[in-house]
Amino acid sequence: MIAAPKPLPARGAVVDSARLGRLAIASLHAELACAPKPGLVTPFDSGSHDDMDAGTFLRSLFALRHYFTAVARAGAAGAPFTVLRDHGIAAEAAMLAATAGINTHRGAIFSLGLLVAAAAERRRAHGHAVSGAQVCLAVQQWKDALIAAPLDPHSPGQRARARHGVCGVREQAAAGYPVLRELALPALRHALDSGLPRDAALCQTLMQLVAQVDDLNLLHRGGAEGLHWAQHQATTFLSSGGAFAPDWRMRLQSIGDAFVMRRLSPGGSADLLACAWFLLQQEDA
Repeated sequence: MIAAPKPLPARGAVVDSARLGRLAIASLHAELACAPKPGLVTPFDSGSHDDMDAGTFLRSLFALRHYFTAVARAGAAGAPFTVLRDHGIAAEAAMLAATAGINTHRGAIFSLGLLVAAAAERRRAHGHAVSGAQVCLAVQQWKDALIAAPLDPHSPGQRARARHGVCGVREQAAAGYPVLRELALPALRHALDSGLPRDAALCQTLMQLVAQVDDLNLLHRGGAEGLHWAQHQATTFLSSGGAFAPDWRMRLQSIGDAFVMRRLSPGGSADLLACAWFLLQQEDA
């Protein structure tokens, strides 16, 4: 296993890095526990996945428990992107060791790791928590390094990205995560402020993401046709009231059955959902 780099010494305002790390793990657990989720792993089924279940995800979360604290500490210390990347590489190795080589959280290691580091950096600078949108924008401080960082051209996501000419999470990060600022966070706030319980609010937000994001996991599994089909299913669900409708669970379960038949899984949207939940929770932590 690759050893995690030593954290840099913190300076400025004191930041509770361990608390941010716990919030990150709790956010990933909230995404896992949310059900029903079309094509995705839940505590009740494996969705469109034959190689993983909730137990696989829990082992991964246990392996990642120190990563988010370490990356928060690095962010609070004003570490450069290279240090954050080293932490991420070590975290991915720990994840793969815990899951026997199964990729459960690679996207979250990247995006949620950056957001945790940015949240810590903003707390150090301001002496208090800032809004989720401000955390997203703070990721732009690493824009040049993000764009210059090497990519694995053989990964499923990068192959889909190149084949279909769409942007990936690296471009989202460099732009300050507009999909979180302009879509996921407002949708999640609205759902919660309207009285939806957590699971319903998360499902509502997930379907907003599926409807509007060029999810690389969907493109990898189903091509452009699969992506457009999934987006249409999500749009239809939302136009019929989404999670605000009394029968939403039954309708979403039915959509999930159709996703499984087509072996589709919106994993990129699920990562963004966990990020949105973290951004919201860190505002009051």
